[in-house]
Amino acid sequence: MIMKKTIIFLMIAIAATASSFAIAADTQRQAAVAERGKDVMPFSLKATTHIFTKTTDGGTQRVVAKNVADAVQTQLVRAHLQEIKQQFLKGDFSGPAHIHGKEMPGLDESRTAKPGSVAIGYQDVDGGAELAYRTSDQKMVAALHKWFDAQLSDHGADAMEGHQHHHGAMSQQ
Repeated sequence: MIMKKTIIFLMIAIAATASSFAIAADTQRQAAVAERGKDVMPFSLKATTHIFTKTTDGGTQRVVAKNVADAVQTQLVRAHLQEIKQQFLKGDFSGPAHIHGKEMPGLDESRTAKPGSVAIGYQDVDGGAELAYRTSDQKMVAALHKWFDAQLSDHGADAMEGHQHHHGAMSQQ
């Protein structure tokens, strides 16, 4: 009985240690991503939130100022997302590759996608802007979802998963 309790205790200790290492690794990666992000994103990560909402035909990437009255951050976000849209439509994914690494999930599929296979729409939203990615290619939908997941992980507390309402409108709940 004592041996069984000792083994259980050791398993719990090992799991807790592994979890601590994973958290430390995530925190270190998020700090490195934030630092590299300064080279690409003109707005403050700490003053904004990235919201990623997966849909059946792609998803939306929304970036908003945490203080919607912050006109400077709002304009910086809008300018950046307009620029990103143009780069992505040309097949230029150098920004995310620089920030998140060339092996970022979903980037290879995006780089090699047939031009025009993903439609990208832009719109201003309160405190920022949103890019909507739409495709009928299910492999690209999966790639976009992997790309969203990687960004959620890499941006940590500065990102969140969005939710889709029943009628299809996006929300940041």
